[in-house]
Parts: sequence; structure tokens; C-alpha cells
Amino acid sequence: MRKRKAGWGSFEQPQQHYLVEPRHLAGGGDLRHVTEYLRASGWKDKSRTGGPLVFDSPDKSVRIGYDPFTQPGGWTISGKQTASQEAWHAMLGKQVPVEIVAGVTDALHQPRSAHAPNAWAPLVQQGWTTNRQQHFTAVSPDRNAWVQYHQSGPGEAYWWAGARTEHGRAWDAVFSPTTPMHLVQGFSAALADPNPVMRPLGLVPASSRIRTRSVSVLPSELGTWQQTRITAARAATWARNSWAASQPRATARPHAAAGRTWARR
Repeated sequence: MRKRKAGWGSFEQPQQHYLVEPRHLAGGGDLRHVTEYLRASGWKDKSRTGGPLVFDSPDKSVRIGYDPFTQPGGWTISGKQTASQEAWHAMLGKQVPVEIVAGVTDALHQPRSAHAPNAWAPLVQQGWTTNRQQHFTAVSPDRNAWVQYHQSGPGEAYWWAGARTEHGRAWDAVFSPTTPMHLVQGFSAALADPNPVMRPLGLVPASSRIRTRSVSVLPSELGTWQQTRITAARAATWARNSWAASQPRATARPHAAAGRTWARR
């Protein structure tokens, strides 16, 4: 049944979508779930027309890219070395659901918890089984997804996650050992989330290992849900910038200023 679009004389036609679970087998999804949040959070879009997506953080310390044209392609997230953080990087395949990618990218903006991050906790809470042999591993209840801290030797460690269907490997994600732990936790929390994700007709993976439920969605409803996420990003950015602006700024000491004056002569 068609519904009248609020404030307009035309009608909206419901569109068929599917709720897909488990989410780790739902396919890549709409990239705007990640990119529009980045824009709303003040990231600079450095993408070139027809080329890969590239976004730089406001302080230029982190770059996020998405390249569908190369093999294996997908997401790359890289952080520069700072006074308190070593350089780090993460690579997530093209078929990593955007809702799981957003677990990492959203965490770049969210306030850190007062508690030490624990990447395993969200998985264990959702019934993932753990194995403490050579490589600490957590496996999903359906046995089709995993997270592993892989350490083959001194200085040769990394975080590795993946998922598979009856057709083979669906996707991989790799994080350097220097990746901030709250980002790895953001990934694992999004991965372990038991809620289904929505995919439009035609973009549901062909797999007997997923469960789907058909739903009719109005375009305006999709727009409202997307806008809610964007509004939350803008509010968080405003709060963060307001807090930073309220902090006292360091002033140059007299002898430092004098040194700079002498250098300009």
C-alpha cells in the first residue's frame, strides 16, 4: 500500500528490503553508512572523481580509504605516529559489512571509556567460544566468523578476523599490533552485535548460512534513519570541539619568545 509523502502531493512506494543475520555474512552494504558519518564528523574528502575514496581526519593524523578497483581491495585505515601512539594500520576487505567497518571508524570519534579496552569481551558476551592455544582465537556461535591474535614470533603479531560461507572465504580484516585497542574493541563489538542488518533486494548474498526476513521500507524512513546517524555525528563533533575550545591554551614563556625574536634578525 502506497503512503502519501509528508508535505508533498506525490506518493511513496515501499521498497523491499531484507533483515539479514548473522551480520558478518550480510555483504558489504552501502558505503554511505561510513562516509556520511565521516563527513558529518569533520573529515576532509580527498577523493578524486572516479577513483578510490579517501578521507583525512580533521587533525590529519588518520586516513581512511576505500578502493574497489584493486585486488583484494577494500578499506584501509592508517594512523600516523604521534607523541603517544605508534603508527598503525588496518585493512578490511570489500565484503566486510559497513556496519562492522563503522565499529572502527566511529570509535575514532567517540569518547574513550575510563576502563581499559578489551577486544575479547564483546565476543565472549555474545557467546563466542575462545581458544587459548598458540594463537588466542574467538569463534562465532555459527562457526563462520573468527577473531584471532596471531603471534608467530617476537615482533610478528597482528589481529586477524574473517568470515566464510559454503562458497569459501567471504572477507578478511587485519590490524597491526600497534592499532589502538579501543578501535579493535569497536570492531569486535560491531562484529559480535546480534542485531540483523538491512540490505535491499538484489544485494543479499547467496548463502544457505544466512537468515533473512523481508520488510517493506519507505524511502523517507531510510532517509530518517540515515539522518539520525548523521545528526549524532554532528552533535558529538560539536561537543568535542566545544570542549577543546574551552581548555586553556599554553602560552610561550618569555625566554622562548625572545629566542624566536633573535632568530628573525
